Amino acid sequence: MVFSSVTFLFYFLPAFLLCYFATPGVRAKNLVLLAFSLVFYAWGGLANVAVLAVSIVGNYLFALFIDKRSERWRLRALGLAVAANLGGLIAFKYAGFLAENLNVLLDPLGVALPVVHPALPLGISFFTFHAISYLVDVYRRKAAANGRFEEIAVYITMFPQLVAGPIVRYSTIERRIHTRRTTLGRVSAGLRIFIIGLSWKVLIADEVAPVVAAVFDNTPHPNLGEAWLGLTAYALQIYFDFGGYSNMAIGLAIAMGLKFPRNFNLPYGARSISDFWRRWHMSLSNWFRDYVYIPLGGNRAGHAHTAVNLWTVFLLCGLWHGASWTFVIWGIHHGTFLVLERTRFGAALKAAPRLLSHAYVLLVVLSGWVWFRANSLPDAMELFEGLIGLNGAGPLAAHLQVTLKTVTMVIMVLAWPLAMFGLPRPGARALSPRLRLALFGTVDTLVVWALFALCVLSVGAATYSPFLYFRF
Repeated sequence: MVFSSVTFLFYFLPAFLLCYFATPGVRAKNLVLLAFSLVFYAWGGLANVAVLAVSIVGNYLFALFIDKRSERWRLRALGLAVAANLGGLIAFKYAGFLAENLNVLLDPLGVALPVVHPALPLGISFFTFHAISYLVDVYRRKAAANGRFEEIAVYITMFPQLVAGPIVRYSTIERRIHTRRTTLGRVSAGLRIFIIGLSWKVLIADEVAPVVAAVFDNTPHPNLGEAWLGLTAYALQIYFDFGGYSNMAIGLAIAMGLKFPRNFNLPYGARSISDFWRRWHMSLSNWFRDYVYIPLGGNRAGHAHTAVNLWTVFLLCGLWHGASWTFVIWGIHHGTFLVLERTRFGAALKAAPRLLSHAYVLLVVLSGWVWFRANSLPDAMELFEGLIGLNGAGPLAAHLQVTLKTVTMVIMVLAWPLAMFGLPRPGARALSPRLRLALFGTVDTLVVWALFALCVLSVGAATYSPFLYFRF
């Protein structure tokens, strides 16, 4: 089930909100949230629920054990618990990839391992990282192990963030799980953010998606125009798709009296790759910083050690996104530029004109998206050849012209300034603050309702369009 579907918008969400707000008491509300979250997750297959249940029970027990033991045993228990979580993730997500690459090494010996690609449970990368953050926070005494099983189950399974984030630290949400307050103002603000996120997904990301698919999946040798059109469309698609989902999750959390961390902050407007990663998928980059980069030593042991740590983190970040060499290269690509920015190049970049630094970031990020979206290494190289004109510069292919409608071109033109700089601040400073606030509130309400109406019309007429990050 996806947020931008008829089933969710017109059946699941109204039923959930009705039951949630009609139920008195936080503990009872948690049970309602848990029940609906399990239904939401089971929509993708009952086998997924079994994997999720094992994760919840195992991490609940591990945390209790870690919390009550002496220092000697706590670290060992944490290591075992983290290994168990990562073992499950590796078994489901990376077993086939590892076997394929080991077979290349074992081929001269005449040995071949069986290659198995298990069905990937939805959101396993996300709920595994949620669980690890809970265990580490308990070990570090940032949070106490929670003896209420249903509260840990709610933390891991909350349907707004279960399958595609943002990654929520247990220590940042612990208090609100068992003590929270909902008001009409919060519900209104939350649903407003939800509708904005829905419009990002439905009206922008889904509109450019056919162009992306036509170039990356159906154009073997893209020419100059086709390659750049597909790449810029994909940059918009992944931002407004994932950013839209994050906004929807954040909005639903606010409506329920919870608080999720912001996940995006105009990343394409960054002036360095370091700045980009402070704005893009912020909950993931912060997770890797606090649970991997800093424990490895961070930047405390000289430039060479810092470079190794950055490459390690972004190699793992690439693998987290997918079991493919294209994701590995994407991670190393970003890690390399982060290392480069810690040299004199970084100082020169800070002194460079704003236009030049923006161009640098877009060039690095866009070239990285080639690896991220390409179906294989040869496909990525074909697109790079197109980007530099090695495949010619003729007209767009007929199948691509069909997908490139007028409304699609208009949306692409308008979406890029929105992705880089956001909406302009309201003017009318000649008006009194009270009148200006009332006018802005009225216009904002009308725009949000208009966006929702357009989304409803689009969702009703569209086919199934899953969020891109569901695959991770």
